[in-house]
Amino acid sequence: MTAGISQTRRRRQRMHGVLAAAVAWSIGAAAVAPAAVAAEASPEQWYLGPMKAEEIWKVSTGKGIKVAVIDSGVHESTPSLKGQVLPGKHFTRKGTDTQTDDTNGQGTTTAELIVGTGEGGGIRGLAPGAKVIPFKVPLHKHNALPEVMEDSLYRAVKAAADSDAQIINISVGSEWAIGMSRFGETDAFKYAASKGKLVFAGTGDNAKEGNKPQRPADSPDVVGVASTGRDGKVTDFSQHGEDVDLAAPGAEIPRWCDAKFQRYCTGGGFVASTAITSASAALIWSKHPDWTPNQVLRVLYDTASRNWVTGKRDAYRGHGLVRPRDHLLEGKGSPGNPDVELSAHGVDPNPPAPATPNTPPIKPAKPTGTPALASSSKDSAATGPSPLLIGGIAAAALILAAGAFALVRRRRAAH
Repeated sequence: MTAGISQTRRRRQRMHGVLAAAVAWSIGAAAVAPAAVAAEASPEQWYLGPMKAEEIWKVSTGKGIKVAVIDSGVHESTPSLKGQVLPGKHFTRKGTDTQTDDTNGQGTTTAELIVGTGEGGGIRGLAPGAKVIPFKVPLHKHNALPEVMEDSLYRAVKAAADSDAQIINISVGSEWAIGMSRFGETDAFKYAASKGKLVFAGTGDNAKEGNKPQRPADSPDVVGVASTGRDGKVTDFSQHGEDVDLAAPGAEIPRWCDAKFQRYCTGGGFVASTAITSASAALIWSKHPDWTPNQVLRVLYDTASRNWVTGKRDAYRGHGLVRPRDHLLEGKGSPGNPDVELSAHGVDPNPPAPATPNTPPIKPAKPTGTPALASSSKDSAATGPSPLLIGGIAAAALILAAGAFALVRRRRAAH
């Protein structure tokens, strides 16, 4: 009998544990608003849910857009990249002109984050309908002095600008001036802008090591991208300052561990955030192929998530967190004048609509009674008293009623 009772209690305890875990998971999941991700995708891509990728892909996949990936090369044979990579060029000292295979793993990760199909359990790109063109350059440390007499990035950017890619994604950076010719008489990024290209580069991952401005993100013709985590806050390693134009997920992002391409590790940084931003631009540009790069960028700025006044720039997030879903799913964001000259740091979101003339401002009503609990979701608003508050009031009423009933009984018994 005792054994039966113990087993019953254990079953109840296990059931309570399962239910508690389920409730905790559902509350946590609601907080980040994840969407369904394919079961075969082995690397965890937490940002696809909050960005509503599955819904976005019903509107735009980036089809018709080509992205130049200036990185360590691209290994086009991964299952997720089959058919996604176009012929590119090589700008390192070793190899032939068209030898662009990845010898590091970083460039392939970048390509998959942009256009990966997710086949074989691989990374799913945010713009799987787009294509990438690899431009292979040597990777070096952020504080290492580049080769002054032969700037590979300068030549790669020039070649990408002369290609039919609309977007240029740069995954290298330096505290030193890079992207210039040997005497600095021609700026490759200005040349790319003059050719109608939209250029993205990360602001850097060395905030704890001096937070020095990083080239090429500090160029006026390059969109500087910072890195954020699951909580939407900028990571402690992401460099900040006046060069930041946008922010995007850049923490706990899957990447190829190395050039063996056998497994994924967890990483991130500006390489990931820049790729996700480039993919966001590809989605919007694919939806509006007749737009200028300036118009695409303005919509990215206009729809970026922020909690400060539109037009103001935050040193950590620029104009805000990139959020293409607001335009593609809700039609928000205006492209503005197509003839405005492109300048990444000079483009501003459209200001909010002015108030109607002669209309007095609405004064907020003074609060009365007990305020309802605030909604935990940023994208939703409370429409009435919180269910938790209502439940609490009901419970309190029952307790008071029970107490009154007991008091009446005691008094009757005393008589």
